[in-house]
Amino acid sequence: MDPALPPGSHSASDDDQPEIVRNESRRLSREQLFTLISAASINLGSMMCYSILGPFFPHEVRELKKKGVSNTVTGMIFGCFAVFDLLSCLFFGKYLVHIGAKFMFLAGMFVSGGATILFGMLDQAPDGPVFITLCFLVRVVDAISFAAAITASFSLLAKVFPDNMGTVMGSLEIFSGLGLVLGPPLGGFLYETFGYEVPFIFLGCLVLLMVPLNMYILPNYDSAPSEHSFWKLITLPKVGLISLIIMSLSGGFGFLDPTLSLFVLDKFNLSAGYVGLVFLGLALSYSISSPLFGLLSDKVPYLRKWFLVSGSIITGVCYMLLGPVPILHINSQLWLLILVLVVNGISVGMSLIPTFPEVLSCAYENGFEEGLSTFGLVSGLLGAMWSLGAFIGPTLGGFLHEKIGFEWAAAVQGLWALITGLAMGLFYILEHWRGKRCELQNTLSTEEEREERASLLPHRI
Repeated sequence: MDPALPPGSHSASDDDQPEIVRNESRRLSREQLFTLISAASINLGSMMCYSILGPFFPHEVRELKKKGVSNTVTGMIFGCFAVFDLLSCLFFGKYLVHIGAKFMFLAGMFVSGGATILFGMLDQAPDGPVFITLCFLVRVVDAISFAAAITASFSLLAKVFPDNMGTVMGSLEIFSGLGLVLGPPLGGFLYETFGYEVPFIFLGCLVLLMVPLNMYILPNYDSAPSEHSFWKLITLPKVGLISLIIMSLSGGFGFLDPTLSLFVLDKFNLSAGYVGLVFLGLALSYSISSPLFGLLSDKVPYLRKWFLVSGSIITGVCYMLLGPVPILHINSQLWLLILVLVVNGISVGMSLIPTFPEVLSCAYENGFEEGLSTFGLVSGLLGAMWSLGAFIGPTLGGFLHEKIGFEWAAAVQGLWALITGLAMGLFYILEHWRGKRCELQNTLSTEEEREERASLLPHRI
């Protein structure tokens, strides 16, 4: 604590104090700015690399017949990324403080850029099993590197912005959305103009160029390891339900990767470049709406539960209208498809942005200590749940698309989101009534204690 100021020095102190505060604020602002730039770079680069496959890779597989396999295997190529991302997030989240957040971030970004370039070289591989095997291997390496970078990024953000995580995540989703926006049309354009290799080489080099910048500006933090585990975190009821919501949202995104482009190509006879523009409806609305939901989550924490529940329910309805599901007897039209994708992007942002602050506050309420180690656990867990959904979505989506068609497959995906949203709503209702019951019991106990103390006092005549 600062020593008390002597009398008569108040005026001089008032002159000096603002300068000290300004210097401190400037130092923290620079640190926060650099962390934001680093996080924005990985969000933008990784989402571009991830989304670039959507417009043309399923078409490349089918038209060139390099594999001679079904849509199910194509979905598995998308989905294997998520499996190893899942395992890696759990590992890196647990051992973040041992490895070092900055090193993990930079190494992940460097390897991810190299893996993206290698994926573009796979066009030269022999057809059939060799091509498939190499696709899986490169996607696995890319998944591990991505998990390292994104887990470190979220942990550093929670460290630097402990009280504004919703706002920061919402703002950074602009860059994630921008990556999703730029990736498909850019990939489709480069693919049609220069062929299969150029989109991957271009984006891989772009990610590699970000590494020296982040090496210079990214802060470095040390922290003690945590005594808690992922198991203790995931077994908290609220965290478990939020994890299911994250899985349903990522499963929906993953489902669209191997299926939507083929549906649009077959249904509306669009080229790969225009298919990339269709993806804009989802990505652009998500990136624009996310900052608003992040700001509201921090300013009015009570709204988080409403965002989680209503966003998931709206997302479920959107997937049922995506085809639309045949029982609705609505004709599939391009404008309707784009409109549903726009609404879906908004609803996903509504549900996804409050998840990190909700899980973090729940962890604190159950005895988790504040620090980089807990941030790593939360980041790793949420990343793992996102990856698990991203594996189930394209794998199951590719299978269902092949067996029952896109319309019914999308409806199944919507049912998943709808059920998780309703389950989360039921939990919040029960939590509210439990809180009311505890308040009533505490009030009755207080009144009984007062009456007991009053009875022990001597009676006045």
